Amino acid sequence: MTTDFLIDAADAAGTAPVELWLVTAAEYAQWLDGRDAPTRAWLAATGFKADRHQLALLPGDDGSVCGAVFGLGALASIDALELWHVAGLPERLPAGTRWQLAGPTLSATTSTTVALGWAYGSYRFEAYKSAATARPAAARPRLVAPAGADVALAERIAAATAMARDFVNTPAADMNPARLAEEAIALGQRFGARTEEVSGVALQIGFPAIHTVGKAAAVEPRLVDLRWGDPAKPKLTLIGKGVCFDTGGLDIKAAAGMALMKKDMGGAACTLALARLVMETQLPVYLRVLIPAVENAISGNAFRPGDVIRTRNGLTVEVGNTDAEGRLILCDALALADEETPDLVIDLATLTGAARIALGPDLPAVFGTRQETVDALLRHGRAVADPMWQMPLWGGYDDDIASKVADVNNASAATFAGAIIGALFLKRFVTRTPDWLHVDLFAWNPKERPGRPVGAEAHAVRALYAMLLERYG
Repeated sequence: MTTDFLIDAADAAGTAPVELWLVTAAEYAQWLDGRDAPTRAWLAATGFKADRHQLALLPGDDGSVCGAVFGLGALASIDALELWHVAGLPERLPAGTRWQLAGPTLSATTSTTVALGWAYGSYRFEAYKSAATARPAAARPRLVAPAGADVALAERIAAATAMARDFVNTPAADMNPARLAEEAIALGQRFGARTEEVSGVALQIGFPAIHTVGKAAAVEPRLVDLRWGDPAKPKLTLIGKGVCFDTGGLDIKAAAGMALMKKDMGGAACTLALARLVMETQLPVYLRVLIPAVENAISGNAFRPGDVIRTRNGLTVEVGNTDAEGRLILCDALALADEETPDLVIDLATLTGAARIALGPDLPAVFGTRQETVDALLRHGRAVADPMWQMPLWGGYDDDIASKVADVNNASAATFAGAIIGALFLKRFVTRTPDWLHVDLFAWNPKERPGRPVGAEAHAVRALYAMLLERYG
């Protein structure tokens, strides 16, 4: 996992830092007036206009790089900067250089955002690369910590999200249900949490839906239950969908649909990242983390369309589609959480393709039973550049998952409103807890962008953490 986020303390030894200017398009003309004639001529020749992500290296008299100017585009001011504006810099600045922000002193918030963007952008997944092809940290540019930045906070968030991204990027052959459970337990033990694990046939008593989904795999299913903190504090329960690989079961996916299914445990990965931040910052809550970990595989004992499962809370579910397995493992975990009536339950899941069709890969769908909590999450998502979009728990679609032979079906016969249908199914297992959030996320970057390479993404973690800090901190 990435542990060196390429940020040096201001008083750290090393080569003399080079000046790095962050300039908006509106401020560029004024900034340019303060430069010497050769610099102005150079920037004119290169066509630099401070467009977003535009970078110009400034040459010294001896041909070395004596500075750089980086465009922020149409931002109203530098105080509106988001981490994504600077997250691409660790890959674009010359190897082996050391940089220091130049210009007016930034606010502490903006300085911290710059540090977080740099730290987030330093992430690389190279666990399967040989030494010959991996890029050592020594060959990458470094940033002197901006004045006033909370570097510890930036690196704490970067480390938690890097952990989640590592889990999602790891191939399913290695990140199987046993490994995911081991990682969750190790994380809990690191912070003194109490951990329990139920696996295999033992799941049949208490967690029959989890067992049913995972029983066909070579690595048996399990449920990890982690508790941390003071039981007298508000109870916060986090649940993450941990489908380590999803073939679709007997309703098998096409090859294109199966290609990224190592990421179907992205909800669990993001849940563990959020739990890490809660524990690491000693948030005054009684935290419970539930990770149902399975592989939806195909074998002679795989569950079938038309089977009926009796779930933890007694509801019976007719299997309309074996590829709607995530909601089946979550329903047992949600029912378990609901028995304690926590102050807040949050589940994170790569639940539906319908959410991606509606909102695209960058924008998780959020559903909730308490509007005030949803509003707070959306507000913090906007503030930390980790946006989400609310979708309705529209009861008018409840009939779409009616069953003639059981209490409910796990899938609708229609193709409409798939994300809402999935959320309505889960809601049936949250009957006591008044405040529940369900986040349907993608956990993946499908296209290359500065600071966001193709691969795993820790969606919703920063927004949820900011919301929890406000709520409980």
